[in-house]
Amino acid sequence: MTADVRTDEVEFNVGNIQGNILRGYRRNFVRYLMLEVTDRSAARRFLADSVAGGTSNVPGITSAVIWKQRPTYCFNIGVTCDGLAALGITQDQLATFPTEFTQGMARRAMKLGDFGDSAPENWPAPFDQPERVHVVAAIYTDAQQDLDALQDQVVASFNLLGVRNGRNLAGNKVFFGYVDSISQPRFNHVHDPDQIGVDEPIDPLGTALLGYPTRYERVRFRIPEPQELGRDGSFNAFRVLAQDAAGFESYLDRAATELLAHPDVDQLLTPGEEWRIGEDLDRHGALREIVAAQMCGRWRNGMPVASSPDAQQPDPDNPVSLTNFDYDRMSRCPAGSHMRRVNPRGGPIVQRIANYTRRLVRRGMSYGPDFDPANPDDEERGLLGNFIGANLGAQFEAVMCDWLNLGLQNPDVTGSNDPLIGANTPETSWFDLSLKNGGTIRLRGFPRFVTTRGGAYLFLPSLPAIRHLSELTD
Repeated sequence: MTADVRTDEVEFNVGNIQGNILRGYRRNFVRYLMLEVTDRSAARRFLADSVAGGTSNVPGITSAVIWKQRPTYCFNIGVTCDGLAALGITQDQLATFPTEFTQGMARRAMKLGDFGDSAPENWPAPFDQPERVHVVAAIYTDAQQDLDALQDQVVASFNLLGVRNGRNLAGNKVFFGYVDSISQPRFNHVHDPDQIGVDEPIDPLGTALLGYPTRYERVRFRIPEPQELGRDGSFNAFRVLAQDAAGFESYLDRAATELLAHPDVDQLLTPGEEWRIGEDLDRHGALREIVAAQMCGRWRNGMPVASSPDAQQPDPDNPVSLTNFDYDRMSRCPAGSHMRRVNPRGGPIVQRIANYTRRLVRRGMSYGPDFDPANPDDEERGLLGNFIGANLGAQFEAVMCDWLNLGLQNPDVTGSNDPLIGANTPETSWFDLSLKNGGTIRLRGFPRFVTTRGGAYLFLPSLPAIRHLSELTD
């Protein structure tokens, strides 16, 4: 698809958009290059060649146009506020960008729950010097051996500060054992072959792109100046998130042991129905999986708790949609679960109009060695995450602060943090499990399972904007 279309009197050309925003690539490997602009002219020449389709020595920017033949690689860039300045954007122009972006992720740490071990002063290089991280380039391939040659082409024009490698785990899972990336926004005027048959609501383009209507009663977020730089761009919270898989499995063990002695445990798991949770599970093992499911809002195989609260394997004669479901006041999916916090769908929340307005595009791959729950180790592993939207403050930061770490969307969870990824401390953390009779069992003592190890707020310029950056003079 390359033709222009009209969307609420705004012209939209999918060929202007960087390809990793509106649809995923489904590649096996990714390499992120953290780059510093030390030679402005060389960086601009690189951008000019890249946006023109690439050369034998420069990878071409991948647009959102559906390819006829799967390419060997995909390549995209994000630029920090300091990076825009390094490329020649003036201070007056930078002042038209949102405050969250101009301040940068490190200065927004408290808003994001990045304190303690997650604080920026504990981030390893290169994120310990955020002002030097100007560009984050992403190389996606199916063959790991292709990454080095493409990296060499990129770093010839920049100073390489750091590298992070990611990969898809078997079964499209994360290290906590959950199937990931089941639910993603779908967009008007965008054909994504990977989402054929997905029965989720359609999001307006303004959810992810600047210059288009949003769900905020058709409000458009402000486009930074000049227009040729800001229009069709997006913002990305790039995060390096270490996942304590061993600590998570250990907590499930402890919680299941405590539940075995709880007087209401039969309202959580009817005796004799352990088989519905998983084959060959004893009562302790089944309770572990119930706790994991209610903490997330999905069973580890991806089945929504809202649709199948008592069984990871529902009746095969009554198939359950993984994406088409909702939350109401009688839902057995806990209000404090991760899924209900990040996407309350049509469920009751305090900020009534905000149900679908904070949707984010999520792209990510895991990093680090495989994890064997039977033989836990202390190796660092986690997620290289991209959380993409048209407004960092109204979307990403609002979700992180108001919903994940304060629970402001529902009085029943206010004062608690997300049990999976929240900024928890064992002394104060709690989470309510949902019972069959409408009651709850409160779990306490959650440690922090996810620690921030770096990141950056990035502007994802359109292809015309990349061309504009390449043509700047000084």
